[in-house]
Amino acid sequence: MTEPPISYKRHRFPPQIIAHAVWLYFRFPLSLRLVEELLLERGVLVSYETVRVWAQKFGPDYVRRLKRKKPSRQDIWHLDEVVITINGEKRYLWRAVDQDGYVLDEIVQIRRDTRAAKRLLERLLRKQGCPPKRMITDKLGSYGAARREIMPKVEHRQHKGLNNRAENSHVPIRKRERAMQGFRSWNGLQRFVETFSAVRNLFVPPRSHRSAIATHLHRLAAMAEWKSVTLTVA
Repeated sequence: MTEPPISYKRHRFPPQIIAHAVWLYFRFPLSLRLVEELLLERGVLVSYETVRVWAQKFGPDYVRRLKRKKPSRQDIWHLDEVVITINGEKRYLWRAVDQDGYVLDEIVQIRRDTRAAKRLLERLLRKQGCPPKRMITDKLGSYGAARREIMPKVEHRQHKGLNNRAENSHVPIRKRERAMQGFRSWNGLQRFVETFSAVRNLFVPPRSHRSAIATHLHRLAAMAEWKSVTLTVA
């Protein structure tokens, strides 16, 4: 179903400035105050609190309109989880990426057990529409137990060295965590990673396109898509 155009009514800044501020915030490891400063350098006087409101309001709206990578039965899913601490409370951010480093899904969960692993796999199957060729994880037993229940015919390899792709995918969110001096709430973390990873998926070229010209062309295409999505005004 086609998404309706984005409405910028009752916003005194033009769509180009709002979209640019949201892009800066989600694309680079910048705090809200640094985005405010970068906009000021361009002559745009706006508070960091306004940038935060724009990010929360328009970020998910932009993401819903971005094209997602088409799933394939030849895909390889790399799954991993990382501990996040907010106000002294620990939870786990579960993440799945494919063979190109494209983030397929992320979910914040309280536990690191079979039930949590099953929830991740069920979400992935709903979103992707088909199982992968292979699933790669570390040696956490919960992955194997969940796989046997959810998709028993899928090949499963458990080896820490083979799962570097998933482990490396945690690095960008760790950088953001430091830039933002930590996250403020679990719901806020879930909303943030959904938008952050979708923007990163758009702009970071696949691992198969690492030449200078391929990277350049990929970024040009990504920027063109971003502009077409964010400037479709109601």
